[in-house]
Amino acid sequence: MLLPAKPHFRFGRVLMTPGAIEALQENCPSPWCFLIRHMTGDWGDLDAEVKRLNDEAVKNGSRILSSYTVSNGAKVWVITEADRSSTTILLPDEY
Repeated sequence: MLLPAKPHFRFGRVLMTPGAIEALQENCPSPWCFLIRHMTGDWGDLDAEVKRLNDEAVKNGSRILSSYTVSNGAKVWVITEADRSSTTILLPDEY
């Protein structure tokens, strides 16, 4: 079994909103698939400028946002706060 790359930043407590829990229960085997991608610098479905800002945020301690699409086409965001105290998995309309 291959282990994922080393996390690029601390992610703190992992939280999920009710909408994200429901979407992932129906369409994803585990929320960890998105969390691991986020922690290792795979920012998902974002434009190049937001990805560049995320790369800078890893170095300067700003907030980090990733966006992924689950199997039914719904979007899921993963946001790590600037202070790295928590990472939340949520739907965009729950932001």
